[in-house]
Amino acid sequence: MAAAWEFHLPLAPADLLRDGGPGRYVVQEVLPARELPPALVAFRTAFRARGALAVLQHFDPLYSLLHHFRAVGTAVKEDALELMMHVVSHHSNELPAILGDSGLSHADRAAHLNALKMNCYLLTGLVDAFEMETCKSRLLEVDPGGKNKKNHTKISGSFWEEEREPLLRLLTQLLQLDLRQLWGGLVVEEEFVSLMTGSCYRILENSSICLQKYRATREAVMHLLAAALNHYDHMFSATLKITQMLQHFEHVAPVFAQAVSLWATEYGLKSLVGELLREIGQKCPQDLARDASGIKGYATFITELAEQIPALVLSNMSVLLRHLDGESYMMRNAILAAMAEVLVQVLNGDQLEEAARGTRDQFLNMLQAHICDINGFVRSRVLQLFTRIVQCKALPLTQFQSVVSLAVGRLKDKSVVVVKNAIQLLAAFLSNNPFSCKLSCTDLAEPLKKEMQKLQEMRDHGRSTAAPEITPEEEWEAMLPEVRAATQQLFQSLQEGEEEVLEVEETVEGTSEQITGLLRKLNYKSAARLTQKALCRFQGKEPFSGPTEENEEATILGILKRLYTGSCPGENSGDPPRGNSHLETEEVVPEEQPQTELVKQEMLVQYLQDAYNFSVKITEALSLISKMMYENCVSVVQEAIEFFVTVSQFGVPQAVVGVRRMLPLIWSKEPGIKEAVLNAYRRLYLSPSGESERARAQGLVNSLSLIMVDASLGMIQCLEEIISEFVQKDEIKPAVIQLLWERFTEKSQCSSLERRAAVMLLGMMARGKPEIIGSNLDVLVTVGLSEKVCEDYRLAQEVCNAISKLAGNPKPALGKNNAPFRLPQNHMLFGCLSETVSKGFAQPSGHWIPFMEAAVMLIYKLAEGAEEICAQILQACGQQALEKLQEADGQKADPGVSPSRVSDDASSLPTFLLMHLVSLVGQVALQQVAYLEVSVSAELRRRRILREEEKTKKHSDSSTKKQRPRSTGNETTMEEELGLVGASADDTEAELIRSICEAELLDGKHLFSAFVPLVLKICNNPGLYSDSALSAAAALSLGKVCMISSEFCDSHLRLLFTMMEKSTLPGVRSNLIIAAGDLAIRFPNLVEPWTPHLYARLRDPCPSVRQTAGLVMTHLILKDMVKVKGQVSEMATLLIDPEEAIMGVAQNFFSELSNKGNAIYNLLPDIISRLSDPNCGIEEESFHTIMRHLFSYITKDKQTESLVEKLCQRFRTARTERQYRDLSHCLTLLPLSERGIHKLQDNFDCFADKLQDPAVYSCFQTVLARFRRAGGKPETKALAEELEQKLSASRNRGLDSTETCQEGSGTPMPEPAKRKPTGSSRRQPLSTANRDEDFVTPQPRTLRNHKRAQKRPPPKKPTITFSSDEENSSEDELSAELKEEETPTKTTPITRSSARRLR
Repeated sequence: MAAAWEFHLPLAPADLLRDGGPGRYVVQEVLPARELPPALVAFRTAFRARGALAVLQHFDPLYSLLHHFRAVGTAVKEDALELMMHVVSHHSNELPAILGDSGLSHADRAAHLNALKMNCYLLTGLVDAFEMETCKSRLLEVDPGGKNKKNHTKISGSFWEEEREPLLRLLTQLLQLDLRQLWGGLVVEEEFVSLMTGSCYRILENSSICLQKYRATREAVMHLLAAALNHYDHMFSATLKITQMLQHFEHVAPVFAQAVSLWATEYGLKSLVGELLREIGQKCPQDLARDASGIKGYATFITELAEQIPALVLSNMSVLLRHLDGESYMMRNAILAAMAEVLVQVLNGDQLEEAARGTRDQFLNMLQAHICDINGFVRSRVLQLFTRIVQCKALPLTQFQSVVSLAVGRLKDKSVVVVKNAIQLLAAFLSNNPFSCKLSCTDLAEPLKKEMQKLQEMRDHGRSTAAPEITPEEEWEAMLPEVRAATQQLFQSLQEGEEEVLEVEETVEGTSEQITGLLRKLNYKSAARLTQKALCRFQGKEPFSGPTEENEEATILGILKRLYTGSCPGENSGDPPRGNSHLETEEVVPEEQPQTELVKQEMLVQYLQDAYNFSVKITEALSLISKMMYENCVSVVQEAIEFFVTVSQFGVPQAVVGVRRMLPLIWSKEPGIKEAVLNAYRRLYLSPSGESERARAQGLVNSLSLIMVDASLGMIQCLEEIISEFVQKDEIKPAVIQLLWERFTEKSQCSSLERRAAVMLLGMMARGKPEIIGSNLDVLVTVGLSEKVCEDYRLAQEVCNAISKLAGNPKPALGKNNAPFRLPQNHMLFGCLSETVSKGFAQPSGHWIPFMEAAVMLIYKLAEGAEEICAQILQACGQQALEKLQEADGQKADPGVSPSRVSDDASSLPTFLLMHLVSLVGQVALQQVAYLEVSVSAELRRRRILREEEKTKKHSDSSTKKQRPRSTGNETTMEEELGLVGASADDTEAELIRSICEAELLDGKHLFSAFVPLVLKICNNPGLYSDSALSAAAALSLGKVCMISSEFCDSHLRLLFTMMEKSTLPGVRSNLIIAAGDLAIRFPNLVEPWTPHLYARLRDPCPSVRQTAGLVMTHLILKDMVKVKGQVSEMATLLIDPEEAIMGVAQNFFSELSNKGNAIYNLLPDIISRLSDPNCGIEEESFHTIMRHLFSYITKDKQTESLVEKLCQRFRTARTERQYRDLSHCLTLLPLSERGIHKLQDNFDCFADKLQDPAVYSCFQTVLARFRRAGGKPETKALAEELEQKLSASRNRGLDSTETCQEGSGTPMPEPAKRKPTGSSRRQPLSTANRDEDFVTPQPRTLRNHKRAQKRPPPKKPTITFSSDEENSSEDELSAELKEEETPTKTTPITRSSARRLR
């Protein structure tokens, strides 16, 4: 009865409700949800009675459960799932016996088949339903249905997750049976296989399947699908399904990669790999480019598959290669990554066959080609892949050089990620290089040269021994057939009458040589013809005599043989050649030995050559990477630092440059960069190798001492910051400090340089822990400032610097009123210093002045009554100078003579003595001012605050005892709250110090008044005092003395600036620029009128002066101490300075200026105006370079649009062709947006008549081409085309009118700007600075402005004026100019910020 119908697996559940034809099963009734529990009980009872076949009568209730799945209670669903799993399990256990029964009737087979299909349909239906419900519950984590419902869902979900894996194992067990018997031994129907595998794919669609806790479920799915693939021809369907899922579900890529790997290795399904890769390879690259999610899935799958089964991917790689030319960068990355995996895991090693080597080289070539891919992500990925290949030592030596060259090239890439990965690759090359642990070009060049010479000698020796290999007789035998053929041809051609004219020499010898030469040139026919003629000419003469044979051919051949074999030296008889050949055969055996030696030598030379080339490339990379340390990108900077650490470990000598260059990064505001620098120095210097702690300390001290050799002051300050950080963290061991003290006290043997470095290092460590110096101060003084100090003033100078670390911050932190650390005036330190300075004063030494400056600074920092100690030193030194003067003049010393008499006849004093004296005066003057402004000011304030605190304390104590009137208290409180009490007190203290400086320090009673005339006399008489060092010292002292008083400064500024302009000595000019910079900060109103003369030094012919001027102007402009507008173009000219250091100063200036709002935007029009002026002397190419740099700071769209409009307006006022070209070039540097193009359209009339100039027209074409490349909306493209047509029309019209004008009225065109060579004009001082009348002190600004307003003559030369800047600029654009009302009117104390700010 059961076989009367057949169960067909439906495509959709609803198909079972419709009558599909005779003999097909149809669901009779869909039960309501409430009737399902009793129906399940009935099914369970029937199952116990009939087994799995019970489903034939009870299918409808379970179908109804699937139909009402959402509405049915959780308990019913779970019961149904358990029941169905039990049924299918029971059936799968029964089936082997049933399938093995040969007497199984057709009806029973049909019944079991229907039951199997029904049971599997219901079970997989439940799987899909539970899976869908779980997915939805995950999507709706916060369910609005209330707490109970949420918990209910969670319980249901956890039940399903527990049952899922056993269920999959059950289905796998079922599929492993030979179910074909149920289908009559035929193929199992495809619908049944799809039903079973469909559940697997449905489970995999759930994104949570990738979690680690579901690993067992994933593996169960893989084994189930493997059974379907192995036994039921599921290959084709699986291929399609997997590719579809990869396209739509990103998370399945790693799962399928693992599955395919498992199927290929454990189940032998290797062909599936090929099918899948072929299916992906056949996808259209253009379609993939449009489907980003699909690409990502395929790319991940290919990459992960290559990692797991690279050999199988290699055999199918060809089908994927077409995607390397596709648009999708992700596919390119995936295929290249697969190649890299194959190279690392399969095509690696020296034992590869020829075909495998070819494939390896092909893959490497493809990878190298994509290092220059159009997409930055691909370039960076390939560099990462090469890093892995190098680290796994899978790159053959033959490819090393090419890959290193490509990596060095990528260091200039625009993409930050590419640059970062290029640095990482070069670091990997270094760490894994097969050449040497020391890669110095100089060290490698010498052995390479030596071994190449040796190789050449071996080759030459080889040639000389191998020369007599073939005898002339053997050569003749080899030639004979051709000679015979040529002779026979001769007789034939003679018969035909084609005789060639060939002259015979006069003598027999000449003819013989001629014939031999023809034979050697293989010209056999001519040789035979000449022999024939010679036989007639020289009859009977040797070698042309012989038996007159009838056969003339044989005669000619015989003569030719005699001539050829006899022409070789030593070959006249037959015996010697035989002897030679006999000797040769004996030499064959020992010859093999030199041959192997030659091969070895060639390999050695090749190895050294490769190592040298690699070293050269690494050195080239060093210079590029060292420039990246100051990039904006933190990760690139960190990679550059890491690279230099690696390079240092390989002993590349240029690495120390990078290690020093990274030092200033310790001040970086980025914590990541600062930490990277600290880590770099930690690895390089704090981890020395050595067995004992003493040996490690020795190594650390030696390496730190080495870095300080020739280090600049700035570098030493950076190193001090690093070392103090290490000391504060207790990373420097006591053994290191102990060794440094031993070196200083000479207990440990060391050079004077190492001793000095030890003191410097101790001073650096004392900044972190002052007790390092404080506990051994007596040792420092007695050893460092002993009687031997005159032998090494530099050591004494470093001792002073180290002791100065004991002085704390002169401006204490808020809330701290501790007294500053000072030593008593009679401390041995100051006695030693006074004595040492006084003793050294009269001795010529180049290092006394720096020591004296350090000593004076130390006295003012640490001594109580420092001015008295320095006054004694000045008196003692002045007395010595006076005594020397009197000795020179033959007079007796008069103790009452004033030191001012030194200047009466100073020419008789030694130059060094005068230099020492003026330097001492200048240093004491400067330190006295700093002492008053900083230390005394801070001490006055500290004492006042203490008094106020005591007063407040007393006031509060007394107020508790008795009530005071409220009004007084309120007034006092209000004053204090407003800060008026502290502010007025601060002003009073500042006024007190200012009055001391103005009225007392330089009056007749003070010691300075005795020496100032001497300084002024030396400065005023450069002809009389012509020594360069003396002039420089006097100039610097003049600047320092000017710092004391505004009145003195005002009266001597003319002298100072005259010397700055007119002195022929670069040292003097540099010193005065620095002095003027300090004066501009201390007395800004006095120096402001002289600012043009400061700017003039930026064109100084001497590079060192230009650099100093650039640095000083950078500080003054950035601190808003000088007016920016006007001559800031002089700073811009430094961007094209031939000196790299000066160029760096200018670049740094504009980089810092760009951080000050719209400063560069505001200045640009003025800079363009001045630099495009033909009289400025800037070449066009140089102008382009400057503008390229400045326009790189214009990044805001609003600024760009405004500049477009301003530049267009300037075309109206331009008068020369050069100015037209410069303005149009500036337009090409702006990244134009749609609004920018609108601005060009609106201002078209401004430049329309200038388009006849080809350069101008070309610039506008460039602007439009760049705009088009950027892409945009169709309407903006139409706008660009319209503008291009207008440009073209205006140009053609302009050209036509030009021709008409030239033919007709002859109207002159604008004159081309005369180009002046930069070399002659750039470095000359400004013309205004060379006339004496210009050094009249400029009038105050208000008077000058008044006179300028009264008479304003018209400009004489054509320039671009930017008068419309103010009209066009919006209110929010910040001006970088220092306005009149902003100019400080109060005298600003040096190195002292406002007193109010301290409160």
